[in-house]
Amino acid sequence: MSLAWTGRMILGAGVLALTACSSDEGGEASGGTHAVAVVTVADGLDHPWAVAFAGDDILVTERSGDLRVVRNGQLLDTPVTDVPAVVAEGHGGLLDVVTHPDFANNRRIFLSYAVAINGLTTTRVSSARYENGALSDVRDIFTADPPHSGDMHFGSRLVFDRSGALYITVGERNQRELAQEVDDHAGSIMRVHADGSIPADNLHATNPAARPEIFSIGHRNPQGIALHPDTGAVWASEHGPRGGDELNVIRVGRNYGWPVITYGVDYDGSRIGDTHAPGMEQPLHQWTPSIAPSGLAFYTGDRFPRWRGNLFMGALAGRDLYRLVLDGERVVAQERLLTDLGQRIRDVRQGPDGLLYVLTDEDQGRLLRLEPADTEP
Repeated sequence: MSLAWTGRMILGAGVLALTACSSDEGGEASGGTHAVAVVTVADGLDHPWAVAFAGDDILVTERSGDLRVVRNGQLLDTPVTDVPAVVAEGHGGLLDVVTHPDFANNRRIFLSYAVAINGLTTTRVSSARYENGALSDVRDIFTADPPHSGDMHFGSRLVFDRSGALYITVGERNQRELAQEVDDHAGSIMRVHADGSIPADNLHATNPAARPEIFSIGHRNPQGIALHPDTGAVWASEHGPRGGDELNVIRVGRNYGWPVITYGVDYDGSRIGDTHAPGMEQPLHQWTPSIAPSGLAFYTGDRFPRWRGNLFMGALAGRDLYRLVLDGERVVAQERLLTDLGQRIRDVRQGPDGLLYVLTDEDQGRLLRLEPADTEP
């Protein structure tokens, strides 16, 4: 039996029901709110970073290095076996997981993670066959080169486009100047085929002095990426420094400006760069002060019809789930969800059931499912 608390939340066994949530700057959250019930699917996760849907199983990465399985509504005690070793220090660890577009036939998943090479660290992406709680035929398809010192800004989000190409975000490793270098993968978004080979129309595919995997440059630490369901364009969210968090549409050959242009300032309050420069892209939207944006997902399901076409974004510092209302490539309104939880939201994905799944980045992190509440506002 659940206990009602005047129009704001209903507490029951593993369920938190939230009604209307607060609007933020950028206009009233048009498109309509929904009352949602927040159900805990799994808890006790060690800083979970990403969630993916692999047939009947739900896969969750833990930054410490385990790939966990939720099956029939239960978190299995035994992690997936034969997962590659990771460096779980600072921002590093086992990070994103996505399934191949033809997963139903080939059973392949893709993992991004931090690895050590000769005392330095970098971002690597591997593919593997997933069956019955185990990985096999593990293949390294991309390793950001060169590796660097430090344990920050690995990026590591993954998304497939409609052609089957895989996009990989890599942060600038907290070394700003690298984001403007085409001979270093740091601070770039890559595009490769599923086997790691290079598309011929990448930014520098024919430039022998550049890294041919590079699709765009000028990124600080992009930790959210999603494919627009109508246009097929790749959208990405990116951490600024102190302010200047960004949402961008990623296009081949474009320079997104870091650190030459930014709306943020350094952590000591000093200025980093200008806000505009010739040949550099303006963000679709920016957040100052910083909310620390993470996972992204466009909603296309039927369970929340008034949210169809909205973009959902996790916020770590903001400790919210943001709902962004769009008009083409403009954010016209935003709404903050899950504010009552007060937890860092690392990832958000739409499940095959048309519901939204959210990860909280905590010592005892949770996988949450957002469902329509019994009573709509």
